[in-house]
Amino acid sequence: MTTTGIVTLRGEAELARRAGALFDGVRREFLCAAGEPGTWSAAAPRAARTLPAGLVVRKLYGPGVLQEPGGRELLDRLGEAGAEIRISPAPPAHEAIIVDRRLAVLAAPRSEAGGPRTYSVVREPDVVAGVRALFGTAWETAADLATYRRLPFPRLGDAERAVLRSLAAGHTDEAASRRLGVSLRTYRQRVAALMAALETRSRFQAGLRAREILGRRSGV
Repeated sequence: MTTTGIVTLRGEAELARRAGALFDGVRREFLCAAGEPGTWSAAAPRAARTLPAGLVVRKLYGPGVLQEPGGRELLDRLGEAGAEIRISPAPPAHEAIIVDRRLAVLAAPRSEAGGPRTYSVVREPDVVAGVRALFGTAWETAADLATYRRLPFPRLGDAERAVLRSLAAGHTDEAASRRLGVSLRTYRQRVAALMAALETRSRFQAGLRAREILGRRSGV
């Protein structure tokens, strides 16, 4: 489907077919926000060993990337090539790619019914500028990869602190989502991201870790 300045692609296969034309000729700036490594795998060109001179590549990921199979290796490879990498305390609210300030590709949320994911290719200058500004805000509040790896526990925003309290209290997902005023799906996504950031494999471990952090930090 096409509207003025916006083209909608359905599914990873169509995104992969169109990716070369979309990203061909990138010269100055390639920005990417992803909640997980696989979001843009169909579209992303294979990382070069060294980035071309003058090209700025910034990759913003959620904490779960470090727990995904091959995630650490991917980040190391990107870093060695010269990409700037930061880790957000929670998955980016909007998964997007912005190329040379001239176009943006926005990934829609995954369908609960399991249908193909849609991607919107936007060329409207004002919209692209707005998406880039949102990326910039998220980038400034994230930690660079080396710093994040040294943290004894993740940097926490208000949403993460609320989930942390729920885990420490042992609330069920249903009860916690109602208390926080979010959908059950959203709450479970936040729990999964926090578990990945805390490097825990079960809710029980996450609850113990949450109580430990809450005991160490005032104001959490």
